[in-house]
Amino acid sequence: MRRLMVRDDGDDGERGAVAVLVALLLVVLLGFAALAVDAGMLYSEKAQVQNGADAAALAVAQKCAANTSDPNCSTTSPVASDMANKNANDGLGNIKSISLDLTNRKVTVTAGAQQAGGPPNAVSLLFARVLGFSTSNVVTTSNVQWGSAVAGRTAFPLAYSICQVQGYIGGALQLLQDHGTGANPSCNYGPSGAAVAGGYGWLVQDTGVCGGTINLAVSEGGSAPGNSSPGNCATTLQKWADTINAGRDVIVLLPVFDAVTGTGAGAIYHLVSFAAFKVTGWTFSGNNNLPDSFHNTNSYVPSAVSCNGNCRGIIGSFVKYVSLADGYTLGPVDAFGATIVRLTN
Repeated sequence: MRRLMVRDDGDDGERGAVAVLVALLLVVLLGFAALAVDAGMLYSEKAQVQNGADAAALAVAQKCAANTSDPNCSTTSPVASDMANKNANDGLGNIKSISLDLTNRKVTVTAGAQQAGGPPNAVSLLFARVLGFSTSNVVTTSNVQWGSAVAGRTAFPLAYSICQVQGYIGGALQLLQDHGTGANPSCNYGPSGAAVAGGYGWLVQDTGVCGGTINLAVSEGGSAPGNSSPGNCATTLQKWADTINAGRDVIVLLPVFDAVTGTGAGAIYHLVSFAAFKVTGWTFSGNNNLPDSFHNTNSYVPSAVSCNGNCRGIIGSFVKYVSLADGYTLGPVDAFGATIVRLTN
């Protein structure tokens, strides 16, 4: 009888060791998957929550800047929840808290993630469950401040008399002429201050741009002589015309002065505020074409405010306005109706 011999060389042990190694590597691979997939999902979710918090804080601040008695200027603002929801891909947002500091004109919104049927502020994870993590909290904060501009670059290098603005915010269309009275017949000076010989309301500009940097804390602005608009403002005027022709408003922040000293290029405007001006038309030369003139005749505006022939000026109205304009230093809200809201985080 032949004898069958079986050789035992340890194959079973090796197979067992390989199985353990594969299991360990699988955990490692799942860990990398968790980092790649779950971390990417958390990044996207946090971006959505941050966008929602920013939009909510800006919306609440805009309401407060316009009217602190507005129901949306509150710690239970409905507009805040609406903004949080609209900035989430799944339409679900979670406003944890709204903090208002009306004295210092600040709003802070804290928002968290929200998934249908899930706990607030938490995001369900996929691969990280293998590592013992089923959810992760996603919470963000946004801070916004509002106030009146006290320093920054003007959108256009013109200054206006306080008597043309005060009492006329939200008023009728008016023509603000060089050496004119605007809507107020008792106003003694127009954009240039009338008594300023050789002055037409033009401010000294920053090099290469249409507009000059001013600071109300210093409160003085230099005068630039001339009757026509500066040549480097042609692009700005063309953009205004294109915007108006497209049916959109052009509202710019322009400085206001309450006194003038000196003459011509040596004149100094005592600047006290910025006012929001809704531009309708203008003419800054005898040329009746863009960019020097736009919608300045009674074909576009009432004859009482048309400006042609020897007339030089800008047509529009001062309005109460809340802006998202950047580049301004903010201070307490003044009585001229122009405020700015800005993210500070």
